[in-house]
Amino acid sequence: MDRASLRKYFLMGSQDCPPGRKPVDILKEAIAGGITLFQFREKGKGSLDGAEKVALGKQLRAICRDAGIPFIINNDVDLIEVLDVDGIHVGQTDASVTVLREKYPDLIIGLSVSNAEELATSPLHLVDYLGAGAVYPTTSKNDAIVGQGLEWIRSLRELQPDIPFVGIGGITIGRAADVIAAGADGVAVISAITKAKDIPTAVRRL
Repeated sequence: MDRASLRKYFLMGSQDCPPGRKPVDILKEAIAGGITLFQFREKGKGSLDGAEKVALGKQLRAICRDAGIPFIINNDVDLIEVLDVDGIHVGQTDASVTVLREKYPDLIIGLSVSNAEELATSPLHLVDYLGAGAVYPTTSKNDAIVGQGLEWIRSLRELQPDIPFVGIGGITIGRAADVIAAGADGVAVISAITKAKDIPTAVRRL
C-alpha cells in the first residue's frame, strides 16, 4: 500500500451531501483540492440502495479512474465486481478479511481497529492498511464508538511501526495535523469536506 495515498482519504455517500449539492460535484471539487483516495460509503439514513446505489457508484468510480484516484468501497462486497473497485474497507464484524483476500488477491483491503485487543486478533498480514479510530467523537456513523483520542494513534504506531494506517473519526481541518504528528499516515474525513463552503481549499488545508 502506498502510504501517500492515505494522506487525504475522503469518504462520502449521497446521504452525506448537503441539500442542493450533488455527490458527483463534491467529489470533483475534492479531487481538484488534492484528495488522495476516495471511499464510496453509501450507508445510513437517506442513503440509496439497489440500482440507484450502483448507478451513483459507477459515476463516482469513473471520476476517480479519470483522476487516477484509488476507489474503495465500504463493506459492500456485492459491488466489488460491479464497480470494478480498487479496494474495500471492512470493520471488525463485517465481511471476513480472510475470505476477501482468498477470493480477491489483488484487492486493496482496509480494516478498522479501535483498540489493542482488536489489533492483536486481526489478520494484519492480509490487509493493506488500517483505519484507526474513532479518534474523536463523531456523528457521521450511527454506531460510532466513543473517541479514543490521539493516544490510540500513538500506541498503534508503536505497536505496528511498519503498517500503513489512517486516523478516522471526528477529524477536522484543525485536528488533522495533530493526528498525523501522532503517527498516522493520513486522515479520513467526511464532513470536513462535504460541509465545507470552499471544498478545494478545505482539502488543501487538511
